[in-house]
Amino acid sequence: MKISKMNAEHYTWGDNCDGWHLVNTPELSIIHERMPPGSAEELHYHNQARQFFFVLSGSATFKMDGKTVDIGAQEGIEVPPLVPHQILNQTNTDIEFVVTSQPNSRGDRVLV
Repeated sequence: MKISKMNAEHYTWGDNCDGWHLVNTPELSIIHERMPPGSAEELHYHNQARQFFFVLSGSATFKMDGKTVDIGAQEGIEVPPLVPHQILNQTNTDIEFVVTSQPNSRGDRVLV
């Protein structure tokens, strides 16, 4: 079955952020997310999940393992398990990105 933001399971998180579950199985999670200007996720890590963030539009700032990296549209970054990370939108436009987690990161998040 074809899937998109229009028919995917939607949820909200943080400060007015959106997520759409494109794939949601125990082995794999693929989520399309939107973060408005000034929003940020909490610094955290995952015990088992390896993640890959791919920015579709806008520019995201990642704090990862004590470093800061800016990721623009059509760029991505891999986050191995146990590495503290945080995504922030420090711009004045929305950012949209896809985050892939393997295995699914639900219940695997540890706040720093």
